Amino acid sequence: MAEKWSLGGALRGLFVRPMIDETTWDDLETALITADFGPDISERIIDELHVKVERFRTTDPRDLQRMLKETLEEHFAKFDTTLRLTERPAVVLVVGVNGVGKTTTIGKFAKFLQRYGRSVVVGAADTFRAAAVDQLATWAERGGAAIVRPQHEGQDPASVAFQTIEYAKRTGTEIVLVDTAGRLHTKGGLMDELGKIRRVIEKQAPISEVLLVLDATTGQNGVLQAQAFLEHAGVTGLVLTKLDGSAKGGFVLAVQERTGIPVKLLGQGEGIGDLTGFTPHVFAASLVD
Repeated sequence: MAEKWSLGGALRGLFVRPMIDETTWDDLETALITADFGPDISERIIDELHVKVERFRTTDPRDLQRMLKETLEEHFAKFDTTLRLTERPAVVLVVGVNGVGKTTTIGKFAKFLQRYGRSVVVGAADTFRAAAVDQLATWAERGGAAIVRPQHEGQDPASVAFQTIEYAKRTGTEIVLVDTAGRLHTKGGLMDELGKIRRVIEKQAPISEVLLVLDATTGQNGVLQAQAFLEHAGVTGLVLTKLDGSAKGGFVLAVQERTGIPVKLLGQGEGIGDLTGFTPHVFAASLVD
């Protein structure tokens, strides 16, 4: 279904005008803010573009379009978006509050890794909700991954993580994705639990990545919700879900700047194949063109 509003659609109208004028700048800033860049980042981008336009003494909106794309790419490229999965097994902890799409993201990530020829096992270490284990099993199967389930109800999450690493070592599975609980109402206990999972895993294998899943549609609220994970879980990368194309594309830059942590994966649909790596020049082009 087509977006009612998108940054690309809003910009196309700007760049076919006869020349750059004050209305161009006002409309461009409005488009950036509407696309979730936020007022501060939007103003900074506009200021940078003013400098470039004056330096090149151009009044051609097509030059402004090219400069916008280059400027966005420069901003996105300040963050290292590389997934570090070279260890064997490479262990990835997946964290985030309930409701952000963590479980579906794990299934999609398994599929993403399989496309690169990697074998994957998923550890169901969110043992506090029986439904979470069943749901994860469904998505792991869709993603072509093996799954290690709790052996009994209420099993200690760290022991499930331990068994998952054991499975990977025994079978030669290359990548381990460990699901974790996302309850916020016991924040302190939850962070202690994540710390315990980390310590248990690190006795067997280094942790390659800790990926925090955020719902792009919640904007700043999503970052505030995830603050405890950012502070205590050793997050190395962000996964943005429910990113509806260019309509909310600015949130990618906004969340990287607010947290100082790179976005490494983007979920842009409901299908098992709808998860992609984040590439600055590709994403900048998709926003502007």
